[in-house]
Amino acid sequence: MLHIGESIQEILLTRGVSRRDFMKFCGLMASALALPKNTEEMIARALEQPRRTPVVWLELQDCAGCSEAFLRSSSPTAAEIVLDVLSVDYHETIMAASGYRAEAAKEASIEAGGYVLVVEGSISKGNNGVYCCIGGKSSVDLVQEAARNAIAIIAVGNCATFGGIPAASPNPTDAVGVMNIISDKPIINIPGCPMNPVNLTATVVHFLTFGTLPETDALKRPLFAFGDLIHNNCERRGHFNAGEFVRMWGDEGHRKGWCLYQMGCKGPISSHNCPIVRYNEGTNWPIGAGHPCIGCSEPGFWDLTTYSPVNLPNVTPPTTYPPIETPDRQISPAGIAISGTAVGAIVGAAGAFAYSTLTNRSNGNGPEVEKEIPDHVEEKHDE
Repeated sequence: MLHIGESIQEILLTRGVSRRDFMKFCGLMASALALPKNTEEMIARALEQPRRTPVVWLELQDCAGCSEAFLRSSSPTAAEIVLDVLSVDYHETIMAASGYRAEAAKEASIEAGGYVLVVEGSISKGNNGVYCCIGGKSSVDLVQEAARNAIAIIAVGNCATFGGIPAASPNPTDAVGVMNIISDKPIINIPGCPMNPVNLTATVVHFLTFGTLPETDALKRPLFAFGDLIHNNCERRGHFNAGEFVRMWGDEGHRKGWCLYQMGCKGPISSHNCPIVRYNEGTNWPIGAGHPCIGCSEPGFWDLTTYSPVNLPNVTPPTTYPPIETPDRQISPAGIAISGTAVGAIVGAAGAFAYSTLTNRSNGNGPEVEKEIPDHVEEKHDE
């Protein structure tokens, strides 16, 4: 049984987690948050404090995929790291109470205030919100009510952040994300389909340690997780720069792990730390498993043409970048991966087209250029 005065370290010790493992976790969180290594001591001190922060977790227009992903995270488990140090007063999927008792618990937490609101799923505005109702209240009413006394709001998954699949054309329920409804509270977006539980855990640890949410980009996504393009850290980046592309599922390039750009990979326009933290205890991620990125951390990803390449030639490389020159020898994809990551996606794209043209490694079939991507994505990276 847990006691209110217990710290997260005490909770872990009672469950057989050593001090060394606890410090390893603090180091992992410092790394995930892109903080200096010595920050792990600060994180440890914060998590050693005997306090529990209330949480109200709403599920709206969603598939519960983010909850399922979070509850299956491990080393140590999400429940040990976050759910036990927090007081989860309301979460439809995991709470024992139901019906009136569940709603009463939520109302009590809202009235008491001082809680973190986690929202999973999109909010339906269509026809006065009739498409998503819980306990006789629309999703708009539920979010506005729950946000009233929240100290911070964390939207998890693409549905809660940008509307997700429910907002895909023609968007029959007029689905939107949390930030389209709430504007007077600090909000952080952790998109993904589902979101990566590492990013939620790190966000909560940051909040417990510093008392604030992490720094974000223009889309309210934490920079530690969404501050760089997937393309920049992709294990197949060297093949992209060398003009080595998969042309057909199961072809030689696919078997050798070549770049999936020609198969519609959205890594060059998607910001996410998937290549670094991966999924399932860091076992793998979609591109590592041979499937192109579908851009699930971006707005409107469901309306992107999944298996069509993005239109990279529309992006003009900055004049401060060195010009692309004719290579005087064969270039090692592995070597390009190292230098390409440092230079960035734009130079990598230009190099791929130049290299393909000069060496004919792509058999005269360079990446398609007539395909276009949604305006909001193109504008974001055309800077």
